[in-house]
Amino acid sequence: MANLIDGKAISKLVREEVARGVGAFKAQYGRVPGLHVVLVGEDPASTVYVRNKEKAAAEVGISGRVHRLPNTTTEEELVGLVRELNQTGDVDGILVQFPVPNGIRQHKVVAATAPSKDVDGLHPESIGALWAGTKGLVPCTPRGCMRLIAETGMPLSGAKAVVIGRSNLVGKPIAGLLLAANATVTLAHSKTQDLPAVCREADVLVAAVGRTKMIHGSWIKPGAVVIDVGMNRDDAGRLCGDVDFESASAVASAITPVPGGVGPMTIAMLLENTLLAALARLTRGSRTLIS
Repeated sequence: MANLIDGKAISKLVREEVARGVGAFKAQYGRVPGLHVVLVGEDPASTVYVRNKEKAAAEVGISGRVHRLPNTTTEEELVGLVRELNQTGDVDGILVQFPVPNGIRQHKVVAATAPSKDVDGLHPESIGALWAGTKGLVPCTPRGCMRLIAETGMPLSGAKAVVIGRSNLVGKPIAGLLLAANATVTLAHSKTQDLPAVCREADVLVAAVGRTKMIHGSWIKPGAVVIDVGMNRDDAGRLCGDVDFESASAVASAITPVPGGVGPMTIAMLLENTLLAALARLTRGSRTLIS
């Protein structure tokens, strides 16, 4: 039976690390890192996500503000606010909550965000830095997945890793992070031939495809580490992942549950990204305050 990778417990450790880093930052620089979140409209899920981010930031001592804009906000107005925040000295991280209303192009908003404050890691410069192997901010969910893998003790150097899903938010960046850790990476997707056979070669399997319980235990190499990024609903309306947990947990050595696995890590890594962004602006990329 696989060991559970407890995202709740590990995210708590990350938040404690960030809180210590924020305290050290304040002692050295006389202020705390600042995170500003922009919410356009009243999408119920986005409203909950933003509220959780606001609460989590306050708990670790990060300052900030939520800019709540009406659904009638234009692209020009939103981009104008982002550019204003780019120029505000005590704002270290900017996050525009997506999706945004029709008429606002997401890529335009992302492009307007200063890469040094892009705590979502979505700016083209951030993506380029990841694949070039240089310092930059990395999307929060892939960072969280890497931390979860690290907590299992699985050595990545030389390991075979398979990522199912090629989104810009999860699949592509985690493939880049695994490659940077010297894993041999296969980025699989809906057009991959004989996907079960490809998955069975993986020492580390990351599922980020968005299809309920698509990956069965028969697809998994015995002893593999399985990271399930999926967040779906089964026929009974219960939260579940992309992996069939029951069959997979009988084969894998370690597996993330859904809920309680990858999900809690995303906000924790957003807080860490905010601290890293603040440090990079003032100390040229030093990470010494996180311990």
